[in-house]
Amino acid sequence: MDAFLYRIKAAQRDLIERCGGIMRVESLTGYSKSQVGRWNNPSEPDQMPVGAIRALEADCGVALVTAVLAEANGRRLTDPEAERARDVSILSSLGSVGSEFGEMMNAAAMAISDGHVTPSEATTVDRIASQLERSLSNLRASLASAKAAGGERAALSVVGRE
Repeated sequence: MDAFLYRIKAAQRDLIERCGGIMRVESLTGYSKSQVGRWNNPSEPDQMPVGAIRALEADCGVALVTAVLAEANGRRLTDPEAERARDVSILSSLGSVGSEFGEMMNAAAMAISDGHVTPSEATTVDRIASQLERSLSNLRASLASAKAAGGERAALSVVGRE
């Protein structure tokens, strides 16, 4: 498989995860558990049909596979950032980004420590990178909301001060 197909497979896996897993996707799409499992397995070449992609992206509210397809054609999708930003603060987003970045760097270091990155190790790092990407997106949405509102109060306090 080429890099594009690996990106599609990763997006399919993330979509299945966000929609509640293999069993729930089976009930949402009408496809068998085995077929959904093949979509979820990075070693299998099976790709979701457009109808399933559309149904699952509508269910979770995130166009994961569609975004990969758009990117492959030199395009970007836009998100309704203002809606997400209301639920996510800048400080919690920064915390998530830092935590997931550290986890990704640790997994990547472990993967390259022997001088060879296996497909399994690459999948592990990719899963963490997907979570990091989501956290970065939430941070950017929060920052956009703060800019649109003319700023945001950062509720920090100094410990030990009266």
